[in-house]
Amino acid sequence: MHPRSLRLITGAIAACGALCATAVSAAGPIKIGVPVGLSGANSVIAPAVVQSSQLAVDEINAAGGILGRQLQLEIADDASGAVGAQKAYDSLVFQKKVDAILAMETSAARNAGLPIVARGRVPYIYTSFYEGRSCSPWMHVNGWVPEQQVAPVVDYFTRQKGTKNFFLVGNDYAFGRGMLEFTRKYIQQQGGKVVGEEYLPIDGADWTPILSKIRGAGADALISATAGGAPNVSLAKQLKGAGMTLPYANLAIDEGTARTMGDVATGIYLSASYLTGIDTPENRKFMDALSKKFGNQMKTPNELSEPQYEAFYLYKAAVEKAGSTDPVKVVAALSQVSFNGPRGTVQMNKSRHTPLSMRLGQVQADGSIKILETFPSVDPGPQCPNLK
Repeated sequence: MHPRSLRLITGAIAACGALCATAVSAAGPIKIGVPVGLSGANSVIAPAVVQSSQLAVDEINAAGGILGRQLQLEIADDASGAVGAQKAYDSLVFQKKVDAILAMETSAARNAGLPIVARGRVPYIYTSFYEGRSCSPWMHVNGWVPEQQVAPVVDYFTRQKGTKNFFLVGNDYAFGRGMLEFTRKYIQQQGGKVVGEEYLPIDGADWTPILSKIRGAGADALISATAGGAPNVSLAKQLKGAGMTLPYANLAIDEGTARTMGDVATGIYLSASYLTGIDTPENRKFMDALSKKFGNQMKTPNELSEPQYEAFYLYKAAVEKAGSTDPVKVVAALSQVSFNGPRGTVQMNKSRHTPLSMRLGQVQADGSIKILETFPSVDPGPQCPNLK
């Protein structure tokens, strides 16, 4: 190549580099909205979710950001419910103008936020386990659904405890109703019987009338599906206070909440895709990074906070695959990318949901979770078959 041509090419590359750097700088940060229940039922869980978000943003920014742009975290309190979520989403989408929303929320908050996400055309990753079959062209989900979570509990009770008669208890909203509807059908399909099914409002705290019904129903085991956080605590405390010792599985308790409950949580069974005891390099790295960043202020990472951490890396991979933050391109890419993290490899390619390895665990006296069984790569089933 002629030396003059080489000099022209080199100069053009240098000039383009400067212009590109200026363009990236002018574009500003990529804003990630995180609506979460800083108040209300989810306030017990929210601090761990915020910490996972902060860790992911710090790690990604330290590694150069996404397409050369830094991430900016925008956190809003959804008050764990529909009214608060509408305010939080309006603020994030139309005032903060976030590029994406990554949200661990109650189902009530999610359902209130989805129409706003659609109007604003914002890519949305829902990071909470939930009752399933919530579908939107803008939403992907990396938490578990009933098809993945219920069978390990029911099958274990049936095989190991000889359970035939189940009593179901939930909070009276989308998650509680949806989870227990699926659970009832699964129990009946397996030849078991549901001898009672009762609900308490999401902000209710007195389980006494329901506990009386459990006593009189002749149940062999209890399964609950309450809103994450405070309702889990109040139900477990009142069960223990009433001296009830029948096998109890909670479909909504997380490891962090269990650790804060003391001896009232001992013996509770749970089915989870993430537990701190997962012995892999990726999980050890995650745990070490949280400990280093937050020290003695670190909240126990759990089934609700770890998927939040993953979501930032899934969004990063989608933007890089799309080559931009264009919402339509990013949404299309979200089903195609994966992230190998603390739970293993996660890819939201099953009608916007993800296969997950599930672990059946039991809370020990020290608050830790003993893993009893592991079920690899459990399929979420046909959640949103009409969405590509």
